[in-house]
Amino acid sequence: MNSRLLEPVRLGALELPNRVVMAPLTRCRADNPEFAPTESTARYYAQRASAGLIVSEATIVSAQGRGYPYTPGIWSDAQVTGWQRVTDAVHAAGGRIVCQLWHCGRLSLTEFHDGELPVAPSAVNADWKMFSAEGLKTTPTPHALSREEIAAIVADFGRAARNAVRAGFDGVEIHSSNGYLIHQFFSPTANRRDDEYGGSHANRARFFFEVLDAVAAEWSPSRIGFRLNPMMNRFHGMRVDEDTLPMFEYVVRRANAHELAYLHLTEPYLPNQLDGAVGAIDEVARHFRDIATMAIVTNGGFDQARAEAALAAGICDAVAFGRPYISNPDLVERFRVGAPLNEWDADTFYQGGDRGYIDYPTLGG
Repeated sequence: MNSRLLEPVRLGALELPNRVVMAPLTRCRADNPEFAPTESTARYYAQRASAGLIVSEATIVSAQGRGYPYTPGIWSDAQVTGWQRVTDAVHAAGGRIVCQLWHCGRLSLTEFHDGELPVAPSAVNADWKMFSAEGLKTTPTPHALSREEIAAIVADFGRAARNAVRAGFDGVEIHSSNGYLIHQFFSPTANRRDDEYGGSHANRARFFFEVLDAVAAEWSPSRIGFRLNPMMNRFHGMRVDEDTLPMFEYVVRRANAHELAYLHLTEPYLPNQLDGAVGAIDEVARHFRDIATMAIVTNGGFDQARAEAALAAGICDAVAFGRPYISNPDLVERFRVGAPLNEWDADTFYQGGDRGYIDYPTLGG
């Protein structure tokens, strides 16, 4: 049987040997004072270099952007050095990797900020439980960003993009989804501002496009992707309402003019995720296929059969896999020969250490 998943594809300037993308996967393994990738990180990504494209785990653009323990950053020289080790290992294994740039915004705790409050568009609490060294803790009400503070964060994204060049990445992905800072600006559940960053679609999208301009000053737009999760509902403090879809349609239509590498979308996949959500849609990539002029990568609980069907239907150009890549470093080869997949051990997703990280077996043993 012919496999669309295993065919090459071009995403902007990124030439991929197959359409299997490794989704960004937070693993909390940067357990050092510098929050820098380690030798094990380099091995982990190199093991998965047969992916058409690796999107790195979400990578913090500044100390202020932290929201989880032991997630890596890309604001310091030590972090750049750690990521250079990773990209060298991936390239030596024949792979391609982009850096996902991240700021958690209000999805954070004071312990990550020396007792200071996390930041957000408005002082609206997500009321969500976040991981900490002592277990789950509920988010505090965040500090509402001033215009000057917003400008400083835009500059942080620009610096992170510049550091991604230094670290040897093949491109960058702007993390503008999943209830984190950029998504918070999009949504009235987090953004109650009455200035030029709140209210209208254009105003709520202003921060994203300022970030995009800062990143595009360091990278060709053809090497920049961005991620959206329009139908995130009742998770991370987000709600879908009748204005949600028009808001994201505005963002994508305006982004078309930038000639970006790809749009990375998340499909609804959690049980009862859209119950009671006015204006919700079940198939995100299918909806945005007719709106986006850039390539589309879709993500959200796909297996091989569903991925092949999505590609055959023409609703996307590549499919991103998350948890299957945690436990199957050679996922592409398993798809190629029809081999069964290793099961993942969810207890080791975020616990640190090498167990459940770099010790999953490949078909070759």
